Amino acid sequence: MRVDRRPPIAGRNFWVVGASSGIGSALARELVGRGANVAISARRTEELEKVSGGDMTTIVLDATDPEGVALAAHEATEALGGLDTVIWCAGHWKQFDAAAWDRDAFARHVEVNLLGLNNLLAAVVPKMVGQGAGHIVGVASVAGYRGFPGSEAYGATKAAQINLLEAMRGSLAQHGIRVTTVCPGFVRTEMTAENTFSMPFLVEPAQAAASIANGIERRRNEIVFPLPMALLMKAARVVPVGLWSTLTRPPGQGAHLPALHQTR
Repeated sequence: MRVDRRPPIAGRNFWVVGASSGIGSALARELVGRGANVAISARRTEELEKVSGGDMTTIVLDATDPEGVALAAHEATEALGGLDTVIWCAGHWKQFDAAAWDRDAFARHVEVNLLGLNNLLAAVVPKMVGQGAGHIVGVASVAGYRGFPGSEAYGATKAAQINLLEAMRGSLAQHGIRVTTVCPGFVRTEMTAENTFSMPFLVEPAQAAASIANGIERRRNEIVFPLPMALLMKAARVVPVGLWSTLTRPPGQGAHLPALHQTR
């Protein structure tokens, strides 16, 4: 294992997966602005080119295609001359109705949010282990901290991402690989634009990108923002199960909290 003492952003090679809009696109621009070499990937070619503006390498991929992700990882590595940091920003969200359980809708969340991340990790972790250095950044969500009605599918995958990244942090440290978990609160994106419920402490994508980049520069293990949402959700983790069930009941069925279903 070698200790990498270079600056965490300036002059380093980043691959951002899920960068055609929202947090991913804003973060890619933020990284370029801080002197990074950046490759970006997503399914939508035109949107990637708009984000790039000629300043980034664009590689189209579908995160649910294992072979396509492996090929894209090779292309990103070749284009940048190596990968220092790989950032997972891709995600899928649809509000869920547990009373009318939709097997396919649930499976789609798992396919993108978990198996897509699995495809990316399979493509990059072994090479990072081989070189004895690397940095994995996974964008999860504060929605993974507790269960919220309407978020059974999305929240379950976000909780799994948080657990996965935490476990990897311990496992991969001996190989010189850092793992950072990002848990945003509500961010104004295409995904949240369809939300009909209140979104407290809503921030713009550029603010989210700056928070993530700052956390990377400070070598944080966990990046949670904005601060009020971070404090609220950290406190929520210690609320007793029975009380939490009461607080999260839908309106008209007793006490309830504002909907915090989907935050990216």
